[in-house]
Amino acid sequence: MKPAGRAACVLLVVLVTGLGLFAGPGVGQEVQSTDISQGTAVSPSGNWLRTTVFPGVTWTSLLLSALLIGLVVAVERLLRWLVWYRVRRRAEQEGRAPAAIFFLDALSAPFSVAFLAYGIYLSLWPVYGAFETPAGNAVLDACHGGARLVAYVTAVWFFVRLVALIDARLQQWAASTESTVDELLVPLVGKTLRVLIIVLGAVFLVQNMTGVKIGPVLASLGIGGIAVALAAKDSISNFFGTLTIVFDKPFHPGDRIVIEGNDGVVEFVGFRSTRIRTLTGHLLTIPNEKIISSFVENISRRPHIRWLTNIGIPYDTRPEKVEQAVAIIREILSGHEGMREDFPPRAFFNNFNDWSLNIMVVAWYHPPDYWAFQAWVERTCLEIMRRFEAEGIDFAFPSRTVYVAGDDKRRVTLNLPDTPDLKKTE
Repeated sequence: MKPAGRAACVLLVVLVTGLGLFAGPGVGQEVQSTDISQGTAVSPSGNWLRTTVFPGVTWTSLLLSALLIGLVVAVERLLRWLVWYRVRRRAEQEGRAPAAIFFLDALSAPFSVAFLAYGIYLSLWPVYGAFETPAGNAVLDACHGGARLVAYVTAVWFFVRLVALIDARLQQWAASTESTVDELLVPLVGKTLRVLIIVLGAVFLVQNMTGVKIGPVLASLGIGGIAVALAAKDSISNFFGTLTIVFDKPFHPGDRIVIEGNDGVVEFVGFRSTRIRTLTGHLLTIPNEKIISSFVENISRRPHIRWLTNIGIPYDTRPEKVEQAVAIIREILSGHEGMREDFPPRAFFNNFNDWSLNIMVVAWYHPPDYWAFQAWVERTCLEIMRRFEAEGIDFAFPSRTVYVAGDDKRRVTLNLPDTPDLKKTE
């Protein structure tokens, strides 16, 4: 038996038990009928279908309700099969999924629940008369209210499922486009629509089920609304910060950025905050309102990586050797693997440091692949060391020269003023 059929049988058993308890005593009594043609009473012992299950409800009405419930389940299964068969057959013929598949996929589960709820409600019509009282029919009203409640809930459920399916398809489309704005905007729109549908559905449900007018209630909460707005000020600021990030595009998911000294890769941009995975592996969550008011350095958007270094050689190096050192560096950097013609490398003897003669080296590496750049820098530094060693050029290191009195190479000369006092001393 299908799950829907089993559920219908269980529901029928529970319903019969509940109605029996509601009706009270009298179960098993027989209904006396009168044969008009004979003018005599017909004995009920020969007709068990007229036997009462509980007062006012015979086996005839109960079995009729059960038959109608089974018919409702069968029709629901048949409708779903026919619709899906036709849609899938059309999709196979056209070679693509038509828009109707998205609609029916979202409608299938809510429609089944709503159809079964209203079908069972109508199928129990033969037994409702047994509970009629001068004050009304409580069982009929309860079943009618339950069916309406299921209808409202399934309607909201359908729209939420429809938005979710459309959102999933749009995310697939956004992933196939070059623009990363779509990847940020599509989830944002999908979440907003789902929240809006749930809120409006809840308001509509309360208003129609209870009869309470929501408009005057909301108007009477003006002061409370102001208090809520003030309390939600930061959340609203973060939401508008999200919109700024989406449309201004300072970064995208997957970009490496530096914000307030935090260096990491953007993993997710949400309604309230942005999550960044730092280079140390930690997950950093920053409110979007703070991001748009801070300086953001987007490392992923740099067109190249610049290498700036200074090479020092000792002060006792002859000028010819200094020129040779600069020429060696320029030769090594000329036409390197990451060079572009509009960014040639530079090397100059440009400064007299405290303890060295300084050669400034600047080179630009394309594309901005960090690890490939590091490997190139390593090869370049090793080549400079080998060439300097071969030419007898030393590297300077922090040092201080101290002149000692009595050194034959560096004699200390004192120039004393020619004064009468000094002559007398002599």
